This record gives sequence, C-alpha cells and structure tokens, in this order.
Amino acid sequence: MTARIVLLVTSPRLPAGLLTSAAWDVVRQNPVFTGADSELTTAMRQAGAEVTVVDGPATQPLLDAVATHGTVVWLAGPAGDEALARELGLRLARQPGLAEMELMYGSWDPPGARLLDAVAVLDRLASPGGDPWKRAQTHRSLAGYLLEESYEAYDAISADDTDALREELGDVLLQVVLHARLAEELPEDERWTIDDVAGGLVDKMIRRNPHVFAGAEAGTLEEITENWERIKRAEKARHSVLDGVALSQPALALATQILGRAARRGIEVPPPLADTQVDAEARLGASLLATVAAAREAGIDPEAALRRATLAYAEAIRHAEPPPASPR
Repeated sequence: MTARIVLLVTSPRLPAGLLTSAAWDVVRQNPVFTGADSELTTAMRQAGAEVTVVDGPATQPLLDAVATHGTVVWLAGPAGDEALARELGLRLARQPGLAEMELMYGSWDPPGARLLDAVAVLDRLASPGGDPWKRAQTHRSLAGYLLEESYEAYDAISADDTDALREELGDVLLQVVLHARLAEELPEDERWTIDDVAGGLVDKMIRRNPHVFAGAEAGTLEEITENWERIKRAEKARHSVLDGVALSQPALALATQILGRAARRGIEVPPPLADTQVDAEARLGASLLATVAAAREAGIDPEAALRRATLAYAEAIRHAEPPPASPR
C-alpha cells in the first residue's frame, strides 16, 4: 500500500464535527496530527480518532509517522497551513519514495460564509477592549454614515465601476452589521441581533415571492409587482398610500415617490399653483413640484436629470477656473 500524507482542510466557519463522510473515515482509520488543539480536535477525539498536537516544525514528524503507519492525516489550521504543504511538497518531490501527498476537503465555506467573519470582527470591535470609537456610537450618531456610504455606492453604480461598487457595498454592510451589534446593547425588551435582521429579510422575501417559494403562477412582471404590493399592504396594515414613504430622502426623490404612489392608486390631486402661494419659498416649491410632476408624466427621472445638468455645470466651472499658481 502506498504511503500517503492526507492534508485535511476544513472550514473554520462551520460547526466542529461537520465533515464529509470521507473525512470522518480517514480520521477514524488513521492517526491525525495538527498544530493546535481546537473544537474540531475535541470532536474528533470524542468520535474515537487519535489526534496528536505537534509543537514546532511538522514535516519530519509527519514523515516519521507515515513510515510507521502508512497513512497519516494532517489537520490544517484555519488559514490552511500553506507553508507546511509547500515544504512537504518540495520534500516529497526530492524524495518521491517517502510518501504521496493528498489534499482532502473535509468541509468548505458555503456562499456567504465570510459574513460570519464580518459579524465576528464587528463584535470584537464593539465589545469591551475593542475600538472606543465604535463602542461610543449610537444608531442616531451613525445615521449620517449610512446615508454617506449609500450615496458612494450609488456613485459607483452611476460610474459603472463594479470594483468600486464591491468596496462601497462593503462599507454599507459595515453600517448594517454595526447597527445590529449596537442593538444587542439595548434594554432586554428592545434588543435584537444580526440574525433577527437576516431572519426578517428571509421571511419577507419568501412571503412576497409566492411564485418562487409557494408554487403560485408567476404571470407577467406587472402581475408579480402588483402581487408584491398587495402582500406588502396586507403585512403593513397601512391606512394611507403614503404610509412608509421615507420622508428624509432628498426632496426631488420624495416628490417623485409621492406622485407615483398617488398615481398607482388612481388618486388625482393637482399640485399647488405657484401663483397662489403667499411667499417666494412656497412659490418656488410649488413650481419645482410641478416640474417633477411634468417630468414624471414624460417618463423622466427628475433626480437623474438635475444631477446630469449639475455635473455638466460643475465641469464647466472647472474649465473656467484659473490654472493653479505655480509653486515658487
């Protein structure tokens, strides 16, 4: 039988003992070596495996063990122990008769596993002994950062810069996870966790997409959208078509959303006439609202239109600026 060293790699983000059947077979049938004790080594010993912790360089102890047992297992640490794998590979390449090296994945990260790392890092930062700035924050003090990071993500989308978008969404995720961590410090009857956030999202998506999760007929996109709105109205028990509108959003977007909500429900309320207003600010506001209504009728996003014109104007200002003074 060919001597072999099995490099067993596992995900540190999964519960200890959650291994493939092939991994359990190899650790039960052969001696296991590792660089440090862990919850996984405890689980292996409880299952009857022989686990030895190697203190120091592991290449020679593994080669000595494989000469005695024929097959040995190296349980890699959380980082994968690439340096040891490289050293073993070079040694066996020079002396191929010693053993063969086999890489085995006993478990691997499921999609989204790094979210667990994000939760763990934010928990460390917001716990005693962590980052004093983060521990001093509140939901209210962080509110502006959430808006700022969302706008930066919007800028990346507008620029079609997917690399920047990935980074900016990470900053948005930071805000979400930090808010959830701070909520764990609320009074007992008010506190919630990141799992409550994720659980509420999952439940909502399943309820509002019966054409995917409950076998309902999909229909057209318009029918799916209407079904979403119907389910949403039933969930929220709202009394007005305007309930749920974010009143703190930019004024152009707010006007567009309110006009759209009213139109979807067939409510026709003419915008106020600028000429009937009593002061300059009210006249300007009424005029802007009428412009937003006209843009909506024409199928134009007024927020995007004003942004486009403003950015073009900003570029004109840049061209009109005098050149910077030469350094003396």
